[in-house]
Amino acid sequence: MDPVERLYLDAMMEDPAVPAHSLRPQLLAGARARRRPAAPTAGWAQPYAARVAAMDALLASAVDDDWSRVIVEGWTLQELVAHLAAKDGLVAASVGAPVLGPPIEAADSLGRTHDVQAYERARSPEQTRRDWRAQADALCRHLAELPPTTPATLDGMEIAVRDHILARGLETWIHTADAARTARVRLPDPLPEHIHPTADLCARLLPWTMLLSGLDGSGRTLLLTLTGPGGGEWRVALGVEDTGPGEPDAHITADVVAFCFLLGGRGDPADFPADLEGDLSLARDVLTTAPALSGP
Repeated sequence: MDPVERLYLDAMMEDPAVPAHSLRPQLLAGARARRRPAAPTAGWAQPYAARVAAMDALLASAVDDDWSRVIVEGWTLQELVAHLAAKDGLVAASVGAPVLGPPIEAADSLGRTHDVQAYERARSPEQTRRDWRAQADALCRHLAELPPTTPATLDGMEIAVRDHILARGLETWIHTADAARTARVRLPDPLPEHIHPTADLCARLLPWTMLLSGLDGSGRTLLLTLTGPGGGEWRVALGVEDTGPGEPDAHITADVVAFCFLLGGRGDPADFPADLEGDLSLARDVLTTAPALSGP
């Protein structure tokens, strides 16, 4: 089943009671009427393309009051979409894909977000939505011609474009959930085959989140078990220069979606629901530092 089709079907499986003034009926009606599938792209970029389609479905019937409602980081829905466009555009520029919006002057995420948000405030929310989606679709089409190992740079980090796109998919997923929560709409999780590579990225980032937080995990190994559709098991060497994992020093078992959201800055590491075994101090350090790379 198409991921976007699943979005509409699962979104209708709401609790019967609809809160007063809920936006759910309008959002679902608009989404069903204006469904638009994910853009064609490389297989490895489909997790991102599907999250763009899901976010666009949620935006389909937003009206004036919805666009001006604060969602997260003090940003309105229009400013949130502009933020997504800003970061997508920087990745697009790095690999030679089209970039919409104002000329790129600030090459960092926060600076570019500020510039794009200022630009979009002078435009209608529908124009913001249209150009964000057009740019995302153009990026997806461009990725279809690129090897996943093509170098790309965002905020000074040069890594394979596949990983940047997985990160863009995770952020789009999280911000779609932010907007849906404000609208009191329950959206389904991504397909398991889209969750798994996202979880794999999150697992591979753990040595970097620890190092960025001032902790060196060199010589230590974590066994990470993520449960639920799209989950799996990873043996992670926690030093960024370790040549490979050894015998596990600690074992963390958690829900795969919750763990991805923890890496994305949602949830409190102090009370994150997980089963810990082995070196409990190390396991807690991993969870505490997990959101270190998350940002607005």
